[in-house]
Amino acid sequence: MASRAENRVVNLAGLVQGITLVTFPAASSIFTAADGYDLSNTLYGAMFLPQVLTAITMSLLGVGLAHRISAKRVLLIGLAANIISMVVLVLSTGFESDLAVAYPMLLVATAFLGAGFGLTVPVLNTFVAAFSPDRADRAVLVLNALLGLGTALAPVFVAVFVGLGFWWGLPVLSTILLVLLLLASARLPLRAETTVASGRPVQRAGIPPRFWLFAAFAVLYGICETMNGNWSQQDMTSELGASTTQASLALTAFWAMVTVGRLLFAAIARWLPTRVVYHLLPIVLVATFTLIANLPNDTPWLGVAVFGLAGLGCSALLPLTISLGQDALTTMSAGVAGGVIAFYQVGYGIAAFGVGPLVDQGTSLSTIYGWTAVAAAAMTLLSFAVARHQPSPERLHPRPTGHPHAASPGANR
Repeated sequence: MASRAENRVVNLAGLVQGITLVTFPAASSIFTAADGYDLSNTLYGAMFLPQVLTAITMSLLGVGLAHRISAKRVLLIGLAANIISMVVLVLSTGFESDLAVAYPMLLVATAFLGAGFGLTVPVLNTFVAAFSPDRADRAVLVLNALLGLGTALAPVFVAVFVGLGFWWGLPVLSTILLVLLLLASARLPLRAETTVASGRPVQRAGIPPRFWLFAAFAVLYGICETMNGNWSQQDMTSELGASTTQASLALTAFWAMVTVGRLLFAAIARWLPTRVVYHLLPIVLVATFTLIANLPNDTPWLGVAVFGLAGLGCSALLPLTISLGQDALTTMSAGVAGGVIAFYQVGYGIAAFGVGPLVDQGTSLSTIYGWTAVAAAAMTLLSFAVARHQPSPERLHPRPTGHPHAASPGANR
């Protein structure tokens, strides 16, 4: 039985990881401002490519590392990577006017952030499930709610620190919290069983063909989420005439509704089956992106509301994709989460990097949001192929890799 201190540290780590993860998008107006780093849209988007590459790599390698060096050490390495990211970001503020120095530092910072995210989040899910085996689903839900709360708080903190005259207060605050978590984690046992105890050996039959449906869905979802998470502030300021504070509120509304939606759909799963939710939410995104593309100028508060609706549309899709995959792809159940997250990161990279050059060449963000509605429509159709012949998952959030029930009965199709 885990101690209260272990539970608190793991849950707080989820909260701080959420804050850290959204630090760069939350400060997008600083990175692109003439009196800030003065990055072009192309350079701003490319800044996230190292994060994508390291997040994919660490998401795929994390399970093996936990087996070899222990889950606790993976957590410590992930926290250390996040600390390095925030420290390098703070140091880069001293070179804002010298892009030749500052930009490579930003690339290093996002690379370490991706590594920290890829290592930390899966092992945190493993810990909370292992610490509360009789209430694993609830424990995972609480952790992910705290992670979501952190993502919603990051833009608020940026707005507050910008108002105080030093936006870099957020990475400084994150660094302090991460260091405290690292020291606390190092002193605790933090033991978790990371082998699958399903009553039978794990089959190694390669990747089932049906996995690629889940992968395609994850790529499309990554594009849709990133259009909101990374580009909403630029759309608010350039298309809707919003202030920096209003743009930050739009990003906060998006991430807050992602979290609220996950909690809501988990709570009402008995009355609204998760499979129905899986088909409905992409339709919400189609409507939302169409609205964003057609919002009139000088309507920033309407923009805040619509980006909040986009958060609701995104909320349950990624965790349900992993849950459906764990139930359907039993020969690779332990690897479904890492595989889906890796392809989600591919979609993240497409939207994070691909939008910048288009905007710099004269395409409006409103037009690009209209194109994204097409991606959401494709995701709507794909949701029926992904969930074909499957009952609604009993849980919204997927089981952590290594949880005793991670390999649930079912057959690959």
